[in-house]
Amino acid sequence: MTSAPLSTLDVREILRAGGEPFSKIMEAVEALSPGQGLRLLATFKPVPLFGVMAQRGFGHTEHEIGGGDWEVIFMPSGQNAQPGVRP
Repeated sequence: MTSAPLSTLDVREILRAGGEPFSKIMEAVEALSPGQGLRLLATFKPVPLFGVMAQRGFGHTEHEIGGGDWEVIFMPSGQNAQPGVRP
């Protein structure tokens, strides 16, 4: 069984412009196929989002990718999130 490729959402420009990307993130989550994960790129470690996504059934892994930017992989619970795996 192969898992669906990750969907990538880069919200760094929204954040740098002073915007709030939460609705865009939720739209991306709603658009995921069953079993699909989300790769989120942000300008900070989005700790408040971890709880929101856990309530929606997603686990996560995160790591800093340089310059203060972060990559977070959200995967449906029960699936392994593998940082470094790119779609």
